[in-house]
Amino acid sequence: MNGRLRLWWRRLRRDDRAAQIVEFAVALPLLVVFVVGIFDFSGAFTLKQKLTNAARDAARAAAADPISDLSAALPVSVNDAFYTIDTYLVANKINDCGITPGGSVTVTGPPIWKFVASGTSGCPSTGLTIIVNRGYYFPATATAQPAGVNCIHQTVTISETAVIATCVSIQYGYQWKFSRAASLLGSAPLLPPTLSAVAVAMNEN
Repeated sequence: MNGRLRLWWRRLRRDDRAAQIVEFAVALPLLVVFVVGIFDFSGAFTLKQKLTNAARDAARAAAADPISDLSAALPVSVNDAFYTIDTYLVANKINDCGITPGGSVTVTGPPIWKFVASGTSGCPSTGLTIIVNRGYYFPATATAQPAGVNCIHQTVTISETAVIATCVSIQYGYQWKFSRAASLLGSAPLLPPTLSAVAVAMNEN
């Protein structure tokens, strides 16, 4: 009986018919993470490019308008920047979160206007934020830092020449799928809840 048992055990150890299933089960989580990561990061990159294009177009549109109406509650130039972004989002099938110029405008402090839409109607939970600074100034030097997402003025010393421009910032929520997929491997990376794009154009008038 022991001899037959040893013979059966030897045959069982040489049998590799189920090895492929075991290998596939081990490799499947890693494969899922790679596939989801490729699609998720490519989607984030595409959205980032579209937001950058929208911010650039909006900054150019606003910078071409005169600044004589900045004392108004909602200047024409700021309104132009807002609708340039909103039209671009809708044309590219990106949810604009139902944002409107009326009721969503916050005057952070002249000449900065901020439009905010919370995450509703299928929009990401962090929503959409648009900031337009019609009096953004920065040093006219090669070492000037790029504008931040809040379009706050840069510090200009008395000895420096300042450039007056329009800064437009878009912050849009992005729902990452990669974090959930990565948790299959035991860790979930911290990814930014919003994608941001900033553009600056020198005022023409």
